[in-house]
Amino acid sequence: MMSFRGTRLQDTRLPLSMVWLLETLAESKGRQQLFERQSPQMLKTLREMALIESTESSNRIEGVTVEKNRLRPLVLGNTRPRDRSEEEIIGYRMALNWVHTDHHKIPITPETCLRLHALAQGGTSGDAGKWKMTSNDIVEIYPDGSREIRFRPLSPERVPKAMEELCLAYRNAVDQLKVTPLLASSCLILDFLCIHPFRDGNGRISRLLTLLCLYHHGYEVGRYISHERIVEQTKEDYYEVLKTSSSGWHEGEHNIMPWFNYLLSIWRRAYREFEERADRQRPERGSKTDLVEYALGKMMGSFGIAEVERLCLNVSRDTIRLVMNRWREEGRLEILGRGRDAKWRRKDEKR
Repeated sequence: MMSFRGTRLQDTRLPLSMVWLLETLAESKGRQQLFERQSPQMLKTLREMALIESTESSNRIEGVTVEKNRLRPLVLGNTRPRDRSEEEIIGYRMALNWVHTDHHKIPITPETCLRLHALAQGGTSGDAGKWKMTSNDIVEIYPDGSREIRFRPLSPERVPKAMEELCLAYRNAVDQLKVTPLLASSCLILDFLCIHPFRDGNGRISRLLTLLCLYHHGYEVGRYISHERIVEQTKEDYYEVLKTSSSGWHEGEHNIMPWFNYLLSIWRRAYREFEERADRQRPERGSKTDLVEYALGKMMGSFGIAEVERLCLNVSRDTIRLVMNRWREEGRLEILGRGRDAKWRRKDEKR
């Protein structure tokens, strides 16, 4: 759709701050696999907490709330809904479970958006899983009661074709490596919000699509940390950058970068929280060696000891050297050069 038209995205030079955020996220993605091996029981607790927080926050942003003592049993499936709000809580939980469980086989298509909407709306409202039939301008209401149209989305008759174009443009950008996948994902979400294809629930579906895109590109932090909660905690910034980046969208003159930078900061914060919580768990005896061996098994081509250190938090350089030297004696590693800048390579990677 509008963010993908022309070659503007491909021609965009990212500022150094965004490049740094992208590199940091890539490193965090690699470390997550090590944490998953290190503390499986702790991660089970984080998964449950994230499911509850995501369901609560994403619905509360849209004005849907339930009694505190009802939230946990509703999300965990231990009670039946008593009213419409509780139906939407259960619906969002079902949509989250679908993404968490089947993300590897859920494509980015209009049909996926419709199914997510049907699930998230609780399946009981008359337009659940259907494109909007009437216009839904985004209106800001001021303290004195006056109103201002903040953004005018696409008209209902244009929605089906626009959603087809958007999903196709996103898939092409990713498949053809036109831009970094996280930038393509940010464009998808912004365009979705500007199209505003549903009468209600667009924000919730945008957050589910964000989670799905992150899964597709190997960023699974949303399984353990609720990015919906972080959005809720920063919702003033969320609405401000959304307003900034959607300005000029209809003419294709909008600036995606404030929105992209905001999402990168949200994802970085999620990974930082994940690592802080996982880092509190002391590894069991022997697991530090296991972590180093697992990290070495993931290395491709030549690498330095510092690269292994970045994947093995709380593991000393001496321990890493011991494991690497043992692998070398066993014929599994070779050293390239000498001194502090020496590189290593796995024997099974040698060509």
